[in-house]
Amino acid sequence: MIELDGSQGEGGGQILRTSLALSVATGQPVAIEKIRAGRVKPGLMRQHLACVNAAARISGAQVEGAELGSQSLRFVPGPVRAGDYRFAIASAGSCMLVLQTVLPPLLLADAPSHLHLSGGTHNPMAPPFHFLERAFAPLVRRLGADLQLVLRRCGFYPAGGGEVEATIVPAAAGLRPFDLATRGALLSGHAECLAPGLARHVATRELETLGKAMGWSGEQLRTGTARQNEGPGNALLATLAYEQVTEVFTAFGEKSLSAEQVAHGLVKELREFQNSQAAVGPHLADQLALLQGLAAWRSGRGGTFTCSEVTEHTRTNCAVIERFLPVRYAITQAPGAATVKVAPA
Repeated sequence: MIELDGSQGEGGGQILRTSLALSVATGQPVAIEKIRAGRVKPGLMRQHLACVNAAARISGAQVEGAELGSQSLRFVPGPVRAGDYRFAIASAGSCMLVLQTVLPPLLLADAPSHLHLSGGTHNPMAPPFHFLERAFAPLVRRLGADLQLVLRRCGFYPAGGGEVEATIVPAAAGLRPFDLATRGALLSGHAECLAPGLARHVATRELETLGKAMGWSGEQLRTGTARQNEGPGNALLATLAYEQVTEVFTAFGEKSLSAEQVAHGLVKELREFQNSQAAVGPHLADQLALLQGLAAWRSGRGGTFTCSEVTEHTRTNCAVIERFLPVRYAITQAPGAATVKVAPA
C-alpha cells in the first residue's frame, strides 16, 4: 500500500488524479490522507469524486472514502479493463480532468477504449478541450499510442453540459519516450474566442485587443463555433503551432474583468512563452511529465523535454510519479528554459 500525504507540495487535486491513474496502471493500492488540504475547500469535490469513480470503474477497484468532502481515500485496483465508458459530472466540474485520470492506465490496456464524457469542457484551473486536442494529444501519438478527441458540445461554469468523445488506442509496440528539446520554427498562430450566450461585442473586443498587441491579421482572429445555447461562457484561446510542438494558451472571462483585460492577460502569457527558449509551457510540462514517466517505465529508456517554467505543480507531480514508478526526474534550470529528464531508476 502506497501512502501519500495530499497536502504535500501544491496540495491540490493533481496528487489525487496522478495517484489514481498510476494505482490502476501499476496495480498498486494507494491510501491518501489530507486530500486537497492546500485548497480553500479541502477534500473531494464533485469533479474529484468523478475521477475516483471513473478510475474504480475501469479497474473494478475497492474504494473507501469516496464521498463528497472526504479528505481520506483508500483505493485498491484490479486489472485495467478497456471498453466503452460514459463518465458524467452532474455540474460544471471539468470532465477533462476525468479523462486525465483514466487515460494513462487505458493507454496500457490490451485493447482500444471509447469514452463519452460530460460536464465542463472549458474550466479555469483545468486543461480545456482545445488544449488537450491540439497540444496534448499529438504528444500521446508521439509515444506510439493514439488519442482522438471530438467536442460535441461546449460546457462552461456554472451550467456545464459539455460533451466530449475520446478514443484511446494503446501503443502496439509499447510506449516509447522521446526527446523534445526545442519547439522549432513557428509555423502558424491564431486566436479564437468562445463567447456563447454573451453580447457579440465581447468576442470582437477580445480578439481586436489581442490581435493589435500580437500584430496578428484579421484571418488569424476567429470567432469560435460554440452555439449560443452552450453558454453563457467566455474563453479566449491562442494556438501557436511550431515544427516540433503545438501550444495552446487560454484566458477565461470573468464578470470583474473587461474584455480588454482578458485579452491583455493572455498576451502576457503568450509573450512569456515566446521569450523563452523552451519547447513547452508550464501546463503542457505538467502533462508531459507523466507521459514520459510511463514510457520510461515501460520501455526502460529515458526521455527529455524543456519547459518555460517548472511550477510547484509540476514538481509535486514528479514526486508523486516517483512513488509509483521506478523512474527518477532530474530538473535543471538554465536561462530561457528548464530541462526535465526522466530515466529508469
